[in-house]
Amino acid sequence: MTRPHDMGGRFGDGPVIPEQEGEVFHADWHARALAVTLACGAFGKWNIDVSRHARECLAPTDYARFSYYEKWIAGLADLLADTGLVSPEELAGGPVTKSPDADRALKPDAVAGVLAAGGPADRASDIAPTFAPGDAVVTRRIASNIMVDGGHTRLPSYAAGAHGRIVRYHGTHILPDSSAHRLGDAAEPLYAVAFPASELWAHPEHPRDEVVLDLWQSYLKAAP
Repeated sequence: MTRPHDMGGRFGDGPVIPEQEGEVFHADWHARALAVTLACGAFGKWNIDVSRHARECLAPTDYARFSYYEKWIAGLADLLADTGLVSPEELAGGPVTKSPDADRALKPDAVAGVLAAGGPADRASDIAPTFAPGDAVVTRRIASNIMVDGGHTRLPSYAAGAHGRIVRYHGTHILPDSSAHRLGDAAEPLYAVAFPASELWAHPEHPRDEVVLDLWQSYLKAAP
């Protein structure tokens, strides 16, 4: 069963409409939603993988009807309550009390530096790379988290069991399947893998096109 957020290549969702050049936000509140999400992330209560999984865990009916930034705000609300930064009563409009973490809030003059520093995901690891550019590989047949049932993974269902080739080795990076569930970095080799469109979909509009995905070593095995 595919998860509601795993939509790549699915029929019936209509065409992808490219943004107009220079267009970033469609409404003022979209920019505020992004800003609030980044500011709350600066408390250090979760990482990017935890936040992605929070959005994936929205009820399927909500996920289907929410716009992009509505998903962000809904996921953020769950994280704020789960980590105790805000109580469910406060989120529901009840009395607001000062959080013990309030003094750690990101200050305006620190924003540029925090954003410039980013959150690097490369880590040292004892796991040696198995593959090199040019190697033929095949992804896991089922796109699932093998550490946590129903958990987060960066292997999309449309690429499960597909044959591709390694085009780049990125080094060793945090494994989202572990990090999203606070199980540690579990860093392992990360590769850019190219897949022909004809390998991913039964009737691709342009069969010779390629899709390049960044995939972790545990998602892959050598092609027979």
